[in-house]
Amino acid sequence: MPFSQLGLSQTLQNTLKKNSFLKPTPIQQKVIPLALQGDDILAQAETGSDKSASFILPILEYLLKNKGEGKSKIKALVLTPTRELTMQVADTFKTFSKDFHKKLKVVSVIGGEGIGDQIYGIQQGCDILVATSGRLLDVVSKKQMNLSSLKFFVLDEADKMLNLGFAEELELILKEIPQKRQNLLFSATYPLKILEIASKITQNPIKVAIEYEKPTVDSITQRAIEVDVHNRSPLLRELIKTHKWERVLVFMANKRATDNIAAKFRKYGFNAESFHGELTQEDRNYTLDDFKAKRVGVLLPI
Repeated sequence: MPFSQLGLSQTLQNTLKKNSFLKPTPIQQKVIPLALQGDDILAQAETGSDKSASFILPILEYLLKNKGEGKSKIKALVLTPTRELTMQVADTFKTFSKDFHKKLKVVSVIGGEGIGDQIYGIQQGCDILVATSGRLLDVVSKKQMNLSSLKFFVLDEADKMLNLGFAEELELILKEIPQKRQNLLFSATYPLKILEIASKITQNPIKVAIEYEKPTVDSITQRAIEVDVHNRSPLLRELIKTHKWERVLVFMANKRATDNIAAKFRKYGFNAESFHGELTQEDRNYTLDDFKAKRVGVLLPI
């Protein structure tokens, strides 16, 4: 089924073609038509299923047809679990709306960057707000943001938001947004806590689940090698060289180990970088971009 059969405007179809989006994924095929009808949706899809477009495209379709005059007001609020996903979703909104006659304003609200600049960006006019919940509440507490015009409320990767404070944060956020809105929830799994959260957001959502023929775990080759602590790094370096692995993730126990091993790998000629919470957001973005572009071959996150 092509995107042309999902009810999207020609403007968005042309943009999708320009960006090599030629055929919707299973989750997109099911969710987009329902979202365009205005239904609340509870969708289950694994990470990596390109589910973000399932809510991004219907929101853009609405804004394309209902973009008001004058200063932009926040019409869509998307909550994500991490700074990196927030920026990725915001960038996709910007990419897919490039051909709009009236440019949309998309603002990312995340920790690690100046809150003053983020508030200023919102006050200058904002159509779409993509945020992590903690930083969003920081902005809300400043009373410098108006969410009364909100039409869409999205939780992306909701199961990854299940930290100790998220339920309380969500309660505070729900008090700030209109009761009449369209709710779109996406999660790879739906444990009891997620269902409890969903019940607070929407009462009668349409449930969409994608069954994958091959579970993720079956598509991964798993291997365990018993080695003493002194030989772990030399062995890993030898494996990378022997197998000519271009991009490798090495998960570490703590920041100190991450920095030390990255420095040791660089000493032996590997393009390696550490990745942890004490890096500035700018450095985190730069490092991820380098890893995606294969300028960094070995990334060592905590």
